[in-house]
Amino acid sequence: SKIPLYKGKSAREALKEKGLLEKFMKNHPYNPSIKFNSALAQIANEPLTNDYDLSYYGIISIGTPPQSFKVIFDTGSSNLWVPSVYCNSYACTNHNKFNPAQSSTYRATSQTISVQYGTGAMTGILGYDTVTVGSLVDTNQIFGLSENEPGSFLYYVEFDGILGLAYPSISSSSATPVFDNMMSEGLVAQDLFSFYLSRNSQAGSVVTFGGFDSAYYTGSIQWIPLSSETYWQITVQNVMVNGQVVACASGCQAIVDTGTSMLVGDSSNINNILSWVGISKDQNGQYSVNCNNIGSMPDVTFVINGAQFALPASAYVMQTSSGCSSGFSPSSDQLWILGDVFIREWYSIFDRGNNMVGLAKAV
Repeated sequence: SKIPLYKGKSAREALKEKGLLEKFMKNHPYNPSIKFNSALAQIANEPLTNDYDLSYYGIISIGTPPQSFKVIFDTGSSNLWVPSVYCNSYACTNHNKFNPAQSSTYRATSQTISVQYGTGAMTGILGYDTVTVGSLVDTNQIFGLSENEPGSFLYYVEFDGILGLAYPSISSSSATPVFDNMMSEGLVAQDLFSFYLSRNSQAGSVVTFGGFDSAYYTGSIQWIPLSSETYWQITVQNVMVNGQVVACASGCQAIVDTGTSMLVGDSSNINNILSWVGISKDQNGQYSVNCNNIGSMPDVTFVINGAQFALPASAYVMQTSSGCSSGFSPSSDQLWILGDVFIREWYSIFDRGNNMVGLAKAV
């Protein structure tokens, strides 16, 4: 089962990385009045901020007048939810909480929502309101107002909530996802969105609704048909190191997931990749890497739809202030997750109109 929020490291890193958002907001002031711009473009860029390479969030607002929230734009889930004033969980005490009584456009429902995560289920109620994403004003958007957020994990993350960008077929309570509403309201020029995730902690990451931008990639875009319209799911033909097939010899199913920091696969295949690139467990059971070896480690190449997508060691080894570690994560699930480790290297376009993923070499 997929755990879109399993980012154990980013919770710890978030403790170190306070102060990023303030600087970011000075550089990209949030400007609600942009929606009154008469030459409103049908492409909205929503800047994303990095928490130490492991948690990219942007700012949206909900309600009239707008209440602001930091959300993960998550292609691995389909619901929008934010904390609410109805929530008394520990995780809600230090995050922005939506107050429906302060929004003139809020409409209540009697429906409930439950979203399963690794630490338990986020439960709450569903309501409708205006959601503003960049310059796009998405009216009558259904979203979850959390009442209970289990565990302490969510206390330590920078973001308040999640904005899911996968298909309506996997949406809890059959709630219409944000991008589906944007498409049906004619808010986007094209029925697609795209992600550029910057490396390290510099600003510059962006999700673009309604288009893609050639400034963020080089070469051509490879278009890959989806194998399932649930997650953004594709078929990986195999994985190669030094010209040898080392994983997924008979093909694997994978999802392109902005809401997962690592590159995740079943443990036997991942362990094989790790041994080929020379990463082993240290005495603490961690897959640590000598930072000095990055230059001599081989590429790991994913063959997808006949094209090759290489990850150099600089992409699959994560460098933090405390050293280097593997960006590959073994799982008991057969479904692979091409998370931020992959997307940083490969600019990703999510095309709902044609049910395809486009990948191009990120700048």
